[in-house]
Amino acid sequence: MSQPHATPTPPTSPLAHLVFFEPCIPGNSGAAIRLAALTGAQLHLVEPLGFDMSEAKLRRAGLDYHDLAHVAVQPDLDAALAAAGTDRVFAFTAATDVTLPEVEFAAGDVLLFGPEPTGLPQHVLDDPRITSRVRIPMRPGLRSLNLANAATVALYELWRQLDYTGGV
Repeated sequence: MSQPHATPTPPTSPLAHLVFFEPCIPGNSGAAIRLAALTGAQLHLVEPLGFDMSEAKLRRAGLDYHDLAHVAVQPDLDAALAAAGTDRVFAFTAATDVTLPEVEFAAGDVLLFGPEPTGLPQHVLDDPRITSRVRIPMRPGLRSLNLANAATVALYELWRQLDYTGGV
């Protein structure tokens, strides 16, 4: 049986910054809101959004975690990266040979993901602020993971590398 959650102590700084560039599907962003609450990450949603923040699918996917998550809607990528205040930005894409297990993450890193179904556009991937492009391994011939699932895999790998600091 599930136990009700206690209100967590807010972290002094975010575990990481999840940046969803122009997300389209409300359920994925809702799941990311829940992910941010559960891990202590900051979620940045970069406009334009393909949904309204009050949309029922977004609320339903985030369950009752909306008030426990740190979420900011940013007008553009520049604002999102400025708000993150870090120099390390990892862009997740299939267009690279660098795989997730090869990356050494640090607390506060930016994990940048593109919209469903196209992924990050070339002009974002070519941005000089990108530290590295990263690919999540999968079987050949398949396109990609669901956006919320990819963010979960990446964020939990970052947190694992930090020995799940702040987790129980």
